[in-house]
Amino acid sequence: MFENKVYKVNSSHFTLKRSQCDFPDQNATTVITHSEDQSAIDKAVDCLKQGEAIGIPTETVYGLAANALCADAVAKIFAAKNRPQDNPLIVHVSSIDMLKSILPNQHLPEIYLPVIHQYWPGPLTIILPASEKIPTSVTCGHPTVAVRFPSHPIARGLIEACGFPLAAPSANSSGKPSPTLASHVYHDLQGRIPLILDGGACDVGVESTVLDGLRTPPAILRPGGLTFEALQQVEGMKNLQVYRKHFVDSELEMAPTTPGMKYRHYSPEAMVILIEAAGQDEFSQRFESTWKKELERIQESGIGISKVGILRTAPEDAETVVWEETRRVKGDIECVSLHMGRQGRPEEVARGMFRGLRDLDQRMVDVIFVEGISEIREGMAVMNRLRKAASRIIDI
Repeated sequence: MFENKVYKVNSSHFTLKRSQCDFPDQNATTVITHSEDQSAIDKAVDCLKQGEAIGIPTETVYGLAANALCADAVAKIFAAKNRPQDNPLIVHVSSIDMLKSILPNQHLPEIYLPVIHQYWPGPLTIILPASEKIPTSVTCGHPTVAVRFPSHPIARGLIEACGFPLAAPSANSSGKPSPTLASHVYHDLQGRIPLILDGGACDVGVESTVLDGLRTPPAILRPGGLTFEALQQVEGMKNLQVYRKHFVDSELEMAPTTPGMKYRHYSPEAMVILIEAAGQDEFSQRFESTWKKELERIQESGIGISKVGILRTAPEDAETVVWEETRRVKGDIECVSLHMGRQGRPEEVARGMFRGLRDLDQRMVDVIFVEGISEIREGMAVMNRLRKAASRIIDI
């Protein structure tokens, strides 16, 4: 058991000095302007160099990071999360030079050059050939490795300060909603890891998009923070496909090359019922009537319900979004409604989704009804996560 130490770090105190070589933005170096932040980074680096796993902020969700080149350190990630051993990890780098150092012959496939120039660093993971430097526990025995270059100043600065890449899945207990606040990490992993860097709320709120450019045609294996629409505009990505939307692969399903494909994920303790609609016209009203009918059905089955959670969207024209509304339904049932974001603003919903699932779970609701959204832009990632979290899906 560890005594968890949480250090607040201000990302605005991290600046970048551009490189004069190839990839000047991607090979920029970090300058930390305040001593308190430098001290926190130094403590984190010490833990990582000692082979420990720690919680760190990224722009997507909080990560549970350890030295990606050390099998013993990687094992501590699996142990802390209680993560299945056949679920690969994503390796995080802080420069193109670091990326090349873990590739066979330092060769970066040309298919990725346009997307790296345009969208790295950022919420994008790419599938690459793995060198012998990468432990098999990271790749689960695959000849490829998933790699990301985070844009979060703290994550980027920490990796650079370490001098080695970090393996970092989401910093939660395996299968639970991903953490978007340091308090979420503490809740799930207290006593299991020695240190958490608190960089505030994550900007994106869902995990990275995973792109396999080694396939023909290229494919998104996991939707995430970078949208299908954006990637499709990049050179070489015209025929881009999305797994399960455009194709399926039973072998890939059984032995995935990236996390988020095989197991049920993102699930709170409460039963989650996702309500979807083919069209969004008057969906808010239909959602309201549908969850109430489903609540009656659950009660008629003999399941006792005293508190209900609702995750929904606010009207598109709302100037501000009220996070919480509480009322009573059917006389004595407490109903807590949380607004993930505004209709037509999937980037807002993405930021509010995991926060909402965790919030309702901490309130010990018996069931959570979730309003589905359109799969445009970030909505594809939102619906991917909600479908994996759901105990039941209702189409209306």
